Amino acid sequence: MTGDLQAHGIGGQADLPIPLELAVSGAVAALVVSFTILIVAWRRPRYDVPAAGRAAWGLLDRVTGAPGFLVLTRTVGMILAVFAVATAVFGQDSLTNPFFGMVYVWWWVGLVFASALLGPVWKAISPVRTINAALAKISGGDPETGLRDYPERLGYWPAAIGLFAFVWLELASTHPTELGTVRLWCALYVGVMLVGGAVFGNRFYENADPFEVYSSLIGKLSPWARVDGQLRLRSPLANLATVPAKPGLVGVVAVLFGSTAFDSFGESSFWVKFYQNASVSKAVIDNVALVGFCVVAGVLLGAACALTTSAAHYPRWQLPRRYAHSIAPIILGYILAHYLTLFIDVGTQTLARASDPFGKGWDILGTAGLEPSYWFSYHPTLLATIKVLAVVIGHVVGAVAAHDRALTLLPKRDQVIGQLPLLVVMVGFTAGGLYLLFSA
Repeated sequence: MTGDLQAHGIGGQADLPIPLELAVSGAVAALVVSFTILIVAWRRPRYDVPAAGRAAWGLLDRVTGAPGFLVLTRTVGMILAVFAVATAVFGQDSLTNPFFGMVYVWWWVGLVFASALLGPVWKAISPVRTINAALAKISGGDPETGLRDYPERLGYWPAAIGLFAFVWLELASTHPTELGTVRLWCALYVGVMLVGGAVFGNRFYENADPFEVYSSLIGKLSPWARVDGQLRLRSPLANLATVPAKPGLVGVVAVLFGSTAFDSFGESSFWVKFYQNASVSKAVIDNVALVGFCVVAGVLLGAACALTTSAAHYPRWQLPRRYAHSIAPIILGYILAHYLTLFIDVGTQTLARASDPFGKGWDILGTAGLEPSYWFSYHPTLLATIKVLAVVIGHVVGAVAAHDRALTLLPKRDQVIGQLPLLVVMVGFTAGGLYLLFSA
């Protein structure tokens, strides 16, 4: 991406006041110490049967559980979708078009932050769900069931492919900021989602919509859960333990983790020098590297999990998907570290440009005068601290989730040694992630 949309941070290692060696050593030490404490003090699984938590405030439960609330959220989603379509069709083919910020910043990054705070936001506002429900009502069908049962063997694989298609558009395609290219991608997404919803019903969106699967995965880290129809507050770790271990879950987390790592790597001075001196085009190198990062992330996670043994007698090839939920906190930590300044600064720019969606000099939202403050540019120590803490806390929470799951899967004799492959991989992810983050 070019222009403002490349402003993922305020600079690389040389611009941040925390030495890379100190950040990496401190993060690895925190992870190892946390693992040691878990081995000693956390000897029984706590989330194999997730606690229901405590009831949320009655008024909040009634409001969010009412049919009218769903109508409200779907209406908001459709208004945003119609506005985005209008900017895509009638807006200018330039980076001042708010459509780019709406897709790359509000939709891709903002959805993650909103889901971490509120739960599965995309499921609540999804315009493709709304359109599918309207079409089913017109045709007399049932939007829940569709025409056929969704094949269980597919699991989340369609969502993993969809997520890769989006990160490819953003990070490895040759025209990520051309209006026609992004518009075509979004049109294909909507078309596939509507056909899939018509055939398989809403089960298709739960498994195959890349944004709903992503939002729902991160939403498991929120404190909110609806249990037996009642809104409840409970530990995010208890929520996280309820992520279904379906086929394709490893693919989803591998794409999310690997693409974020590649995004940092793609901004490093080493990579810039490499492709400048290469004999093939940057597009070819970027495509190979993006695939490589995602594959390596999946292989490392899969190998570490498969090296353990299972008291529950699961085949080794099924173990990775049963631990994959523990990567979600790590993904959230990296997204926060890598995209925080992008979301704040470019997100503010997008809101200003949305007030004049067609470049006519309008101010329909009253926000045309908004300017990014670039506040973090003047507080680099705080920014560096947030980045490191986001990565470290994400890995520590991931280690807790993996440890709790290991206690349900490993024989007692292997509950220490059996977790070492996962610890080694997480230490590698921590050190490598911080290196890439600080080298960008």
